[in-house]
Order: sequence, then C-alpha cells, then structure tokens
Amino acid sequence: MENSHSASYAAAGVNIEAGYEGVRLMKKHVERTNIPGVVSGIGGFGGLFAPDLAGMREPILVSGTDGVGTKQRIAQLMDKHDTVGIDCVAMCVNDIICCGAKPLFFLDYIAIGKNEPEKVASLVAGVAEGCVQAGCALIGGETAEHPGTMSADDYDLAGFSVGVVDKAKILDPQSVQPGDVLLALPSSGVHSNGYSLVRKVFDVEHANLGRFVPELGKSLGEALLTPTRIYVKPVLAALEAAEVHALSHITGGGFYENIPRSLPEGLCAKIDKAAVKTPPIFALIQKLGNIHERDMFNTFNMGVGMSMAVSPATADRALELLRAQGVEAYVMGEIVRGKERIRLC
Repeated sequence: MENSHSASYAAAGVNIEAGYEGVRLMKKHVERTNIPGVVSGIGGFGGLFAPDLAGMREPILVSGTDGVGTKQRIAQLMDKHDTVGIDCVAMCVNDIICCGAKPLFFLDYIAIGKNEPEKVASLVAGVAEGCVQAGCALIGGETAEHPGTMSADDYDLAGFSVGVVDKAKILDPQSVQPGDVLLALPSSGVHSNGYSLVRKVFDVEHANLGRFVPELGKSLGEALLTPTRIYVKPVLAALEAAEVHALSHITGGGFYENIPRSLPEGLCAKIDKAAVKTPPIFALIQKLGNIHERDMFNTFNMGVGMSMAVSPATADRALELLRAQGVEAYVMGEIVRGKERIRLC
C-alpha cells in the first residue's frame, strides 16, 4: 500500500494514507484479542474464523449489533477515546449471552469526520479491551472518513458480534417458572443508554466535565464515561453449574422494557425496590432532571446491568459463581404469576 496515494481524493477531504497509518497503530491492540479459531489478521476483505464446535450436537449462531449512542459525545468533549470501544463490544456481547451463547468474534465500524490515526487507534484499543474481557476475537473492521457530512472531531462507533450455542442449551423464556429467584448483576454505572437524557440533564455541552463531584467521588466526566460492564465470563460460568432459566440485558427502556422480554405470558417479575442497589449517579440525574421514579426505572439500568432468573435450588450456587468472577450479584426479587409482567414494590 506504500504506492497508494490520490491527490484528488485528499483534496476532497479523504486521507487514505492516514487510514493506513491507523491500521498500523491498531494492530498491536487487535493482536491482544487473538484466540483459537482466528484464521486471518486484519487487512483482508473478510475476517476468517474457524469455530470449535466439538461437543455440540446442533450449533446455532447468535448475532448482535449495536453502537455506543450519544455517550460518545462525552468522549469527544473530554478528548478521551479509549473506553467507548468497551461500551460498543459490551452492548453486543451482553445481548448474545442472553441466549446462552458464547461470543466468538467481533467487527467494528468507525465513521469519522477526519481520520486522525492516533484517535482511531485509541478507539480500537477500547474495542480490543472489550473483546479481551468478553473472550472473543476482533477479526476485522472498517474506518470511513466522512468529510463534509461530519465535523472533523465527530465520529460514530458501532459493531457486531457472532456467538454460538448448542440448540439444546438456548435460554428459552418458556422455561421460567413461578418461584424462580431473580438475581441482580450490578452495573458499573449508566452504561450506554439514556445519554440523550443524561446530556440534557447535565447540559454537557456547557458543563465542566472535569469538575470533581463529591457525591460521585470523581469528576462528572469520569462517571459518565465509566465503561459498560461485560458479563460474558461470569454468566457463562453460572450457566455451566446452575439452572438458569432466563437473562435480561438492562439497556434502553430500563426494567420495564427489558425484563419482560425474558418472561412468558402470565408471569411477572416482582422486584423489591429496596433491594436494588442504585449508584449515586442515578440519584443525581433524578434530582437535577426532576425525573419521576418510574421514568428512571423505564430509562436507565438503575444499577442493575443484567437480571438472571434462576431456579430456587441453584440460586445460591449461581450467586457463588458470579461472586467468584467478581460480580457481586444479589437477590432482588422473584417470579410470580401476574398479567402486569413487572411489578416494583
């Protein structure tokens, strides 16, 4: 590619040489994610992966795609770009494991106003870190320079992941039973949802994001950029040894939208609000935004990044395994009969 250069394209605002430099800088980050099954390195027209299907009778591929959303605006305002890639991976792989699947590989897509190799490499470093946490490989991606349609400092980060699960082990909402224990897997903060409301509440375009906030124990910007927690390895451990019936990734729409997605008709998630451990950032958002409590639970994760419905007989075992993996899970409710699907009391 050393002979590749277009003066006309550069005059239109696209620097293909900067793209090559970005690829060079990101290679060391991508290499961190190599796992058995990776066939090709980055740079080809397609990412190649040979999955190990040993022991699976009917392997089913499971895919998930998402972006970081307007959380990336916080990163742009703070000129800190090495964590939103973790969010991008998390939003995809946390969805995949709700089917009981293990993520295999990930690909990213970066649209950027002006291709600055160091910035792109920083974004990919975050993606690579997310892949390492999830135990999957980063096998490809794309960076597209969009002069004239995006400002020079603007970018949008998205991606997708593919995982695999044996058909017999797919988590089916129909297996959820009355009496199942509902576990809460704590979030690291706001994660990557509700940021349009967050940005409005804090007026981030004019706020001092570096200001220390005593209630948070850190600056506002640090709190808002805290990466989304990746639950893949702890959940996979629990799935192997406990009778897990359903998982819900608590994203946009909060409790009210996401938990019912993992329940069959006629069953309700009865949640003890007093049991929910909610980090201070949510109280600050609610206070400054004068937001009704129901809207908070219908927009944010409120400190619960994922819920797990598990049989009463194996609930303690699931808690033990999750805590051994560093997730301080706890009981927040139970599954009961009811038409309302979710009840916070």
